[in-house]
Amino acid sequence: MRPLGGADQRATGEEGHPLILFERLRDLFPQASRKSLKQWLEHGRVEVDGRVVRDGRTQVAAGARVILGGSGAAPFPSALGRVFEDDDILVIDKPPGLLTIATPHERERTVYHLLWDYLQASRPARRLFVVHRLDRETSGLLVFAKSPRAKRHLQAQFEARRVERIYVAMVEGRVADDEGTLESRLAEDRSLRVRSGPSGKVAITHFRVRERRRDRTVLDLRLGTGRRHQIRVQLAERGHPIVGDTAHGARAVRHGRLCLHASQLGFEHPRTSERVHFESAPPAGWV
Repeated sequence: MRPLGGADQRATGEEGHPLILFERLRDLFPQASRKSLKQWLEHGRVEVDGRVVRDGRTQVAAGARVILGGSGAAPFPSALGRVFEDDDILVIDKPPGLLTIATPHERERTVYHLLWDYLQASRPARRLFVVHRLDRETSGLLVFAKSPRAKRHLQAQFEARRVERIYVAMVEGRVADDEGTLESRLAEDRSLRVRSGPSGKVAITHFRVRERRRDRTVLDLRLGTGRRHQIRVQLAERGHPIVGDTAHGARAVRHGRLCLHASQLGFEHPRTSERVHFESAPPAGWV
């Protein structure tokens, strides 16, 4: 058994008044979802002063010792695809429609929450650190760090543009050039909409045509920089919005989603310094 939060936890409210157990758990793990807290209780993982307590409404006396027991190998979140995991990193395949991290409007239904709950339920419990993000509508590869050191190492690679990031997109219209480079300056306005402008930061995207169809084109896109909404804005401004991207001028949603997928991710492993490379195939029907 291990104490919650990695140290002895005494259940005290304001001025030493008792708390109900569920509220104490929320105080100890503010990032955990309500669902996870309930599961910990239901599965008998929570002890108060050496006694298993399953009812979150139980009053916990001031100074009581609250302990969370490990449950061995925790099930991986069914909503995500696990591509690779070791003691330092976790690479997953994100579905469309799921946020990477919380926003003021959505705090629990995120990749971070799902993985945080998974790692906290593992034995020993591990922490999770965000390295980069994908838009809610974009699917594909994401890497998370499992230690502060790994996070610093990975983020330094992103900042130095040493990370290989390749996407597959299906866009409206027939792109004339077989390959090329999109370069612009992008900035966010007060409403957080990304647009080109002279005061923006440089954004670079390299593209190659994979397939041309009657009124659509499938592209491979390699990021030179990693600005927010970079691919979506640059393609739309050149008359080829991504299929399904109605926010940037696409005519209608096809395939029931935004047709943008993070298909390849390569970087130096933060512990071994060896180059690692991961791939995720785009959805069937795109290519």
